[in-house]
Amino acid sequence: MNNEVIVAGELNVDLLLNGMTVFPSVGTEILADRMQLALGSSSAIFASNLSTLGAKVKFLSKVGDDDFGQFCIHCLEQKNVGVSGIRKDKEYGTGITVVMNYGEDRAMVTYQGAMKVFCLDDIDFKELAFARHLHFASYYLQPAIAPDIHLLFKKAKQLGLTVSFDPQSDPDNKWEMDLKKILPYVDVFMPNLGEFKTLTRSENWEQTAIEICKYTNIIAIKAGNQGSYVFQKNKMNYCKPFLNENVVDAIGAGDSFNAGFIYQFVKGMPVEKCQQFGNLIGSLSTTAAGGTGAFTSIGALKELAVERYGYQDF
Repeated sequence: MNNEVIVAGELNVDLLLNGMTVFPSVGTEILADRMQLALGSSSAIFASNLSTLGAKVKFLSKVGDDDFGQFCIHCLEQKNVGVSGIRKDKEYGTGITVVMNYGEDRAMVTYQGAMKVFCLDDIDFKELAFARHLHFASYYLQPAIAPDIHLLFKKAKQLGLTVSFDPQSDPDNKWEMDLKKILPYVDVFMPNLGEFKTLTRSENWEQTAIEICKYTNIIAIKAGNQGSYVFQKNKMNYCKPFLNENVVDAIGAGDSFNAGFIYQFVKGMPVEKCQQFGNLIGSLSTTAAGGTGAFTSIGALKELAVERYGYQDF
């Protein structure tokens, strides 16, 4: 197959503000010590970092016909991600997220732009025929494609692909999603723990995860510096974290977990190996700013894994 992984989803830039002593409040102004313009969006961080790990990746998305859109495309090209499936919209600008980091917490404001109108008609299904896996993220930021996402996943399965899905958070705090319609076409469901609890509205989230496994193969739940939980059939596997004592920021840590997990998953590795590697890659992402900053090369990642954690099983 020409492309191992197709990533379909949102694409925007991040304006990162770091080094704040407090979060801003209404009517006040505070200072940030550092500012950086970086490739943003869950999908793009996943694609970029997965490519750095060594997978062949292609991106399907929509940006504005503007400088920010060109910046996104250029960043992906630098990481050897295929960009011929990215469309440019002349009406809507490229999305941007202003990220204010404070320790391991953050506040964000997002202009959706072109990602708001990215829809099923923007996807050339011929692209899927040359892949073995499809990944989709940020369901709630893409209202044009969200109602049809089960159709995209169904088509991918018909073509023989495996599918992973990270819903991400809902800015409107409605959390409306028909899991019974979507998850039968998903092989790896990848929310974080807070998202999973809110989405399922469950007091006993572990029991709910076991019940939802009726609809999907694997549920991989990220719990930040508490590690991760993977549910498959009637079993749960907990994997302890690789703790970084000097976090630069946590932007993209969950997306990097996804990249590490799926990198091993498409190679056919056991789920425990996928989970542990996901934890490792998620932690390594926190050693530099912006979600992709630590992913300069596979060699640098290997050295960092050995230096920080004594991990050599790449």
